Amino acid sequence: MLRFLVAALVSSWLAPAGAAQAAPTLAARAWVLVDATSGARLASYQPAARLEPASLTKLMTAYVAFITLNENRIRLDETVIVSPTAFKAPGKVGARMFLEPGRPVTVDQLLRGMLTASANDAAVALAEHSAGSTEAFVGRMNAEALRLGMKNTQFANPTGQSDAQHYSSAEDLAVLALQLSAEYPQHAALFAQREFAYNNISQSNSNRLLWVDPHIDGMKTGQLAAPGWSIVASAARVQGEGQRTFKRRLVAVVLGALNDGARTQETLRLLNYGYAAFDTVQLYRRGDVLANPPVWKGEQGSVPVGVDRDVFVTVPSDELRALGSEPLRSTIERTDPLLAPLQRGATVGHMTVSAGGRSVANVPVVALAHIEAGGLLRRAYDSIMLWWGKRSG
Repeated sequence: MLRFLVAALVSSWLAPAGAAQAAPTLAARAWVLVDATSGARLASYQPAARLEPASLTKLMTAYVAFITLNENRIRLDETVIVSPTAFKAPGKVGARMFLEPGRPVTVDQLLRGMLTASANDAAVALAEHSAGSTEAFVGRMNAEALRLGMKNTQFANPTGQSDAQHYSSAEDLAVLALQLSAEYPQHAALFAQREFAYNNISQSNSNRLLWVDPHIDGMKTGQLAAPGWSIVASAARVQGEGQRTFKRRLVAVVLGALNDGARTQETLRLLNYGYAAFDTVQLYRRGDVLANPPVWKGEQGSVPVGVDRDVFVTVPSDELRALGSEPLRSTIERTDPLLAPLQRGATVGHMTVSAGGRSVANVPVVALAHIEAGGLLRRAYDSIMLWWGKRSG
């Protein structure tokens, strides 16, 4: 096992000086705040508690619909036949897009109606069109939840209607929100739409944060009498300087607030806390070369190794200020010897990033080039050298 250090100076990216802030206590039943850029959890309370997600369920309904679109089983512009079941979907007046059997509606309109107006009839119509029945669609929802590691989640319907077998948690909903953003960025605008019109009826998004903070760009609200008022909210603010400029995204999940106003204010408090109390630093860009270690039995004698993704770390702002001119340290552990043939993208080690002696990130290190096997003489010579090195080492 080979180790070496790479210093990453961050003093030029530090936030303005100021005292560290304690995490806020919200008037809600559960919450979690995640930095989507680095994956770090910044604050939480009862993150694994099983609660009714209400219309936050429709985030998974949208996710499964996006998968079906990606599989080319449905298209955004295709017309959907509205069934009597979809037409009669349960829910209050404000959770419908007023579908009618025989009136044309497209998959795109159903997605917008479901995510903007929280339309239950749209969710049922999407489920039936995507999977043939709501039962089959719910089965796919639960399969995807299992695949994503949502351990405290189970769905009984695509709408979020109350059911004893229908629940989720703040941390599971955060996982889903991160997956939606990472896997389907082409559909991000659907979660930020303020108004939606269909059948000569215009409706507004119940996510008031879309009007309060220009950095908010989604995602979904939910409300039922028992669990209260809930939300999954995302925000993106520009951070960094020059070539290191990036959009730092936070995702807040707040479950069980007392009312609409409390849901809005408490979520905004949580997001503002995340931006004020923590800094996210870009250490490396995808493709950055960290080293050029030797390769044995190959056409080339060395290979560039580095990261296959942008590497971000999130650290409390006061901790970064305390570091001052001291760098974050990146320790690379690599298993040697590296032998050809070696595929581009193959994992050859791991990099641990530490701040003040505390680990803050662990990232795979990969080969950034393909190395073909060398000729017979090269392979024979390197085999002898490796044997001799092992014998004398």
